[in-house]
Amino acid sequence: MQFAATIDLAWRNRIFYVFVAPFAALTAIFGLWPIALSIQVSFTASSTALGADPTYVGWANYARVLADPIFVASMGRTLVYTALAVAANLAFALAIATLIDSPRLKRGTLFFRLALFLPVITPDVAGYVVWRWLFDRSFGAVNAAADLLGLPPFGGIASVDTVLAAVLIAELWHHAGLYMTIFLANLAMRDRALEEAAAIDGANAWQIWYRVILPQLRPAIVVTLVYATVQFLKTFTVVVVMTKGGPADRTNFVSYYAYQLFDQGRYGEATAMATLLFAVVIALSLGAFKLVERGEPR
Repeated sequence: MQFAATIDLAWRNRIFYVFVAPFAALTAIFGLWPIALSIQVSFTASSTALGADPTYVGWANYARVLADPIFVASMGRTLVYTALAVAANLAFALAIATLIDSPRLKRGTLFFRLALFLPVITPDVAGYVVWRWLFDRSFGAVNAAADLLGLPPFGGIASVDTVLAAVLIAELWHHAGLYMTIFLANLAMRDRALEEAAAIDGANAWQIWYRVILPQLRPAIVVTLVYATVQFLKTFTVVVVMTKGGPADRTNFVSYYAYQLFDQGRYGEATAMATLLFAVVIALSLGAFKLVERGEPR
């Protein structure tokens, strides 16, 4: 009886499945299948990993990876950078979205929207090449401006003390516009009558924003938190273009370290690292969802 009801429901929604099927097939072929192959390679010997008859070595690659101090340091570095990047991007995007949505800013909102979203659609390699030039200690525009203002030089990507800040600034420029757009869309859909009621009850601007507006942005915060976490855990392009993992391995994140091993022909260990990073991404994403659900009112 239940099976017949399921068949009947599927038949009544057949048009939906017809349109969804091509995208589901593309996701399976170009998304799930490569992940499955990568996991398979992680259990094989590197010398035969890409051959027709690979030699399976069980968990040996994972044991070597977990015993590698460079990988352990790289994973810790990746998690710290992800936390900093997520916090900086979401805080900046939310602040800018709130400012643009404010009735006090009556002119120039279209300019700010375009100016902040343009980096999102700019090719990331081109953008990071420009940032590498801007942060150059010899002839970069950042240090040229600092010299004109009488400020001390900025180490940029050449100093272990400033390289993370430089990478964070470049990533903020490239990604924050997307999160700002999501927040702006949710701000446009909020119930403004609640703000009017709070104002009548004597609430000030901060109380209205924190107690009335911010709770209505929960869906946007969840989406951006999970997406940004996944995005920054996989940080790769900015490292390849700007720092090559340096200086002193300060930006040698897991994705870049796995790439280095893959380039050396250590396919089993490289894919084991990628699989471990994938597991961390899934765990943190599910944890973020659970944390937000637990905070929702019943």
